[in-house]
Amino acid sequence: MTAVEAPPLAWEPLPAAEWDAEAAAHLLRRTGWSAPPAEVARARDEGLSRTLERLFPAQPILCPEPPKVVKLKADAPELARGLAAADPAELRQKRREARERTQDTLQEMSIRWLQFAARPENAAFAKWTLFLGDVYVVSAEKVKNAALVWQHSDLIARHSLGAAPDLAKAMSRSPAMVNYLDLNQSRRDAPNENFARELFELFLLGEGHYAESDIKEAARAFTGYRQQLGEFRFAPRQHDAGPKTIFGRTGPFAGDDVIDLAYGQKAAAAFLPRELTKFYLGEQALPAADLAEIGDFWRSTGFNLRALARRFFGSRIFFDPSFRGTFIKSPIQFYLGLMQDLHLDVPPLPRQVLPPFRQMGQMLYYPPNVRGWVGGRSWINSATLAARRRVVEACFAPLREDLLNADEQAELAAARNEGMKNFSVGDSALGPFEALDSAAAADRLAANFLALPASAEFRAHVRTFLGDDHVDPARRRQRLRRAAVILLQSPEYQLC
Repeated sequence: MTAVEAPPLAWEPLPAAEWDAEAAAHLLRRTGWSAPPAEVARARDEGLSRTLERLFPAQPILCPEPPKVVKLKADAPELARGLAAADPAELRQKRREARERTQDTLQEMSIRWLQFAARPENAAFAKWTLFLGDVYVVSAEKVKNAALVWQHSDLIARHSLGAAPDLAKAMSRSPAMVNYLDLNQSRRDAPNENFARELFELFLLGEGHYAESDIKEAARAFTGYRQQLGEFRFAPRQHDAGPKTIFGRTGPFAGDDVIDLAYGQKAAAAFLPRELTKFYLGEQALPAADLAEIGDFWRSTGFNLRALARRFFGSRIFFDPSFRGTFIKSPIQFYLGLMQDLHLDVPPLPRQVLPPFRQMGQMLYYPPNVRGWVGGRSWINSATLAARRRVVEACFAPLREDLLNADEQAELAAARNEGMKNFSVGDSALGPFEALDSAAAADRLAANFLALPASAEFRAHVRTFLGDDHVDPARRRQRLRRAAVILLQSPEYQLC
C-alpha cells in the first residue's frame, strides 16, 4: 500500500476561509452516510468546530436496547438450566430453538440499529462505533448469542469517546469477546494465546511491533477471564499470578497491566490513526511521519478518542481535495445514504431489508473474520453492483403490504405510530424537481446525490433523458423518477 503525500501542516485545523458548503458536505459524507442539503447548510452556518462538537458529543449517543434482546437476557438463566437438564433427544431440539431465537433477535438488532443510524443526528456517532467495532471484532457466527453481541456493541458505544485504554480493558471483559477469542478456554496450566495475539496485532499495535514471547507471556496474564450467562467473571484459581516479562518489563502482570504496557509502546499511538485513515479516507496509507505526528498529539491527550476524532476530522489533510469523491461506499453507507438522500425510513421488515446486505457483502454482526471488513475495492464486483441496483429499484417500488404476514403488519403499524411513514419514494418526493426545467432539474439531482460535481456530459445526458419541459406532468414525473433511479445506480453515486 503506497503512501499518499500529505499537505504541509497536515494535522493543523482547516482554515476558516476554506470552510464552505463543499467542505461541509465532505465532512458529513465521510463521518456519516450522506450530505442532505439541510444538514449541509446547518453545518456551513455553524462552522467546523461547532459541527464537530455536535457530531462527536461529550456523552455517547446510545441506541436503545431492542425488546428481544431484553427478553433474551432475562430468559438466559432458564434457558441455560433447560439445556443442562435436557436428555440427548431434547438437547438437539432445544439447541435448534436457541439458534432460531438468536437469529430472530439478530434480525431485530439489525433493523433497530439501521433505523437509529439513519437519523442525521445519530449518523456520525453510529459510524464511529461501526469503525471501532471493525477494530474490536466479534462475530455472531461464533458467539452464537445475540444478547452478547448486542452487549459488545453497547460497550463499544459507551467507551467510544473516552480513553482508548479503558475501551480496550472493557473489550477484554466483553462476554462476546471472551467467547469469540477463546478466553473461556484459557487456564493457568494451558494459556490460550488467541486474545493476546489479536490484542497486539489487530487491536492496539499492529503486526511487527511485538515478539512471540510477548504474546505467550500476555496470554498468561489473561488466564481466568470467563463469562457466565452474559456476565464477565474472573476465576482467580485459573489465573496465572506469577511474574511475566512483556515488552522488556517483568512483574506479576494481569490483563489490565498488559493493556497499559501496550499503550506504553510507541506503535500504539500511530495504530488507531492508521486504522482511521483506512476506514474514513482511503486505502492508501499516509506517510509514517504524519501518522507519528497525530499519534504524538493523541498520546498527549491520554489517548482520548473524542480528542482524536475532532483533530482527525477537523484537519487540513482530511479536507484535502485528493480525498474528495474518491472513497467507495460500504454497503451499509450505500443503504443508509439512500435512506437519507431519499428521505426514507428504514422499514421494520427484516425479510425485505436484510437479505440485500448479504448480497452486497456486509451483514451487520457477521464480519468475515477477526480482521473485519477489508473495504475499498473489495466492495465492488458484478454481483454486488447488481445487488446495489436492486436496492435502488426497491426504494422506488411501492410497499406491498398485502404480502406481509401478521407479525410484519404489526411491526409496520408500530413503526408508523413512532412517526416512521416513508418506506418508498412517493410522487411528492419529486415535487421540488417538477417545478424546474430539465436543465435545472438535472443539475439539482446531481448536486443532491453526487459527491463531486457532475461532468457537463453527464448533466447533458440527464437533461436529454428528461426531455421536453412541457410534456404531460404524469409523464414528466415518471421520467424524473427514472432519472433519479439511474443516477443512484451510477458509478458516481458509489463514491463519497
